[in-house]
Amino acid sequence: MLRYLGRRLLQVIPVFFGVTLLVYAMVFAVPGDPIRAMFGDKQPSDAVINALRAQYNLDQPFFVQYFLFLKNLLSFNLGVDFTGRPIADILAQIYPVTAQLAIMALVIEAVFGIVAGLIAGLNKGKVFDATLLVFSLLLISVPTFVIGFVLQLVIGLQLGWARPTVGSSVDFNSLILPAIVLASVSFAYVLRLTRTSVAEGMDADYVRTATAKGLSRGRVITVHVLRNSLIPVVTFLGADLGNLMGGAIVTEAIFNVPGVGQKLYNSIIRGEGPTIVAIVSLLVLVFVISNLVVDLLYAWLDPRIRYDK
Repeated sequence: MLRYLGRRLLQVIPVFFGVTLLVYAMVFAVPGDPIRAMFGDKQPSDAVINALRAQYNLDQPFFVQYFLFLKNLLSFNLGVDFTGRPIADILAQIYPVTAQLAIMALVIEAVFGIVAGLIAGLNKGKVFDATLLVFSLLLISVPTFVIGFVLQLVIGLQLGWARPTVGSSVDFNSLILPAIVLASVSFAYVLRLTRTSVAEGMDADYVRTATAKGLSRGRVITVHVLRNSLIPVVTFLGADLGNLMGGAIVTEAIFNVPGVGQKLYNSIIRGEGPTIVAIVSLLVLVFVISNLVVDLLYAWLDPRIRYDK
C-alpha cells in the first residue's frame, strides 16, 4: 500500500507542473494589457504602467515569469492580485465556500442518483425505468444556466422555498438550491451508470448462483449486485468532485455565490495570471486526492483488487 501511494505521489509532480505551465502559457497568450485594463477608461502615466508591470513581473519573458511564480509557489508565497490583496487570503476565503457547495452537490448526485439508478435497474424495461431514463436525458440536454434560472424563479421567487441568491451571507440553507443545480447534470449520469450496471449485474452468473444458494433477494442486491455495480459510479464521482469545483462558474454567477468560480471568472477577465494558476493548482490537487481516494475504495468494493505489490 505504501509503495502504491509513493508511486501515485510521484505521478502528481509532472501532472502538477505540466498543468501550471499550460495554464500560465494560455494566460500569457491572451491578447491585451492587463495593467492598462485595471484603469478602465483612465489613462495612467507610462511611469505608473512600467512600475506595475515590474511589480507583477509582467515586464519579464514568459519563462522568467513562470519560474518566478513557481519559486514563490514552492515557498508558499502566492503573491498579491491586481488589487493588492494577498492571493492566499483570497483563496482561504473563497475555497471553503466552493468546497461546501461542491460537496453538497456530490452528496445529492451520489445519494439520489444511486438510489434512483438502483430502482430503475431492478425494474428494467418498466414504466418507472423508462420515465427515469427520459428525465435523465432531459437533464443532460438542458443547459445548466437554464435549469438554474428556472429553479431560481420557481422555487426561490414564486414558491419561496429557498433563497434565490446567496450573496455575502453564505450558509447551508442558502447553498441548497445552487447545489441542486450544480448536481443536476451529474445526477443524470450517476443514475444512468448505476441503472446500467445494476441491470447487467442482475443477469450475471454469480447472482444466479447466490440466488440458488438460498440468499435473500435483499442480500443478493445489496452485497453482490450493488457493490460490484458501484465501481464505475465511484470512478465517475471521484473525478466529478474536481469538475464540480472547477465548473461552478455558471452556478455561482446565477446565485451570486462568492466562491472560486466567480473569482476565477473575474481573474480571467482581468488577465491575472498568478491568481488563475493558483486557483487551478488547488483544483489539480483536488483531482489528484479524489482519484487517490477512489483507487483506495476499489479495494473495498472489489476484494480482488490489491495494492500491496
